[in-house]
Amino acid sequence: MNFEFATAGRILFGRGVLKQLGPFTATLGRRALVVTGHASGRAERLLEGLAGQGLHFALWPVEGEPTVQAVARGVEVAREAGCDLVVGIGGGSAVDAGKAIAALAANPGDPFDYLEIIGRDQPLTNIPLPFIAVPTTAGTGAEVTRNAVLASPEHGLKVSLRSPLMLPQAAFVDPELALTVPPDVTAATGMDALSQLLESFVSARANPVTDALCRKGLSLAAHSLRRVYEDGLDIAAREEMALAALLSGMALANAGLGAVHGFAAVLGGTVQAPHGALCARLLPAVMTANIEALERREPQNHALARYTLTARILTGFERAEARDGVRWVEELARDLAIPPLRECGVSSSDFAVICENASKASSMKGNPITLTAEELKEILERAL
Repeated sequence: MNFEFATAGRILFGRGVLKQLGPFTATLGRRALVVTGHASGRAERLLEGLAGQGLHFALWPVEGEPTVQAVARGVEVAREAGCDLVVGIGGGSAVDAGKAIAALAANPGDPFDYLEIIGRDQPLTNIPLPFIAVPTTAGTGAEVTRNAVLASPEHGLKVSLRSPLMLPQAAFVDPELALTVPPDVTAATGMDALSQLLESFVSARANPVTDALCRKGLSLAAHSLRRVYEDGLDIAAREEMALAALLSGMALANAGLGAVHGFAAVLGGTVQAPHGALCARLLPAVMTANIEALERREPQNHALARYTLTARILTGFERAEARDGVRWVEELARDLAIPPLRECGVSSSDFAVICENASKASSMKGNPITLTAEELKEILERAL
């Protein structure tokens, strides 16, 4: 029962809460770097709110998933413009980029001083610039996490800049911002949230607080993900998925993840596919591998009962068993048109390297059981 729980300093959730961002931002500084995704037009209302408070701002759009180099350039822009706070608005990429820029702009050296795996993994010494997260998709939960995932194309990896100091000062979660998100993005981000909730629930580091978050989040995702994929203007479903994603971020930041995200971190650095789509295809394969390994080697492990409970939450059937949950996830991925890994550019000839690198990923530490090299390979074979 010994655990720690930490999240964003303040969370504002609900339809229209973006209207409150301007006055709140004015309490933190006077010149903001606003980090956006490639569709920077979604930030118009936010920029109007900042201008209405007499705040100055500079824009920094991020094309695709943030790279180490793009973030380093964003730090330069923030310093040149004299920014004293950062706002990230967009999907997980924009929010993570903003979070990283806020951290690095307040600390000396270059990103590789602080990055894990490919860098020197030094702790941040200075408190980051105040950071406000405004997600426009329901997926990563990055608005309440203490890390930023960055791609390093030259290393073929995605790695994290991680520190307890990186939790946002505030998260403004307005479901109305997601109304124009297209179905394919809705599917991928929604499956990312679902996989995060499920992995955190069965994690070796789960605790009573994250358990409650995951159970509620899984129920919300089961009820609304198909609905919002079929009708993006269903604001009630958008609201439920925004909450599911928020809960998933709170859970993973405190309970960790598992093999799904261990593999996705490696694959994301080598193939051009949405992170959520990779997670969606990997999820049922990892569930199967974990359930089988737990039954063989650790039948008393609490995670086995968690997989059964997950199946009952997802299917709505009180007598569902663990493998019923696997089938439910497989059917959902098919209904959401998630492609297999082979269509994402993954080949069986790459399995050995992928498995070796995935076994070292930080997310693997939360997997409920240590998987063998053969079991890791079987996951990729099932997902291919």
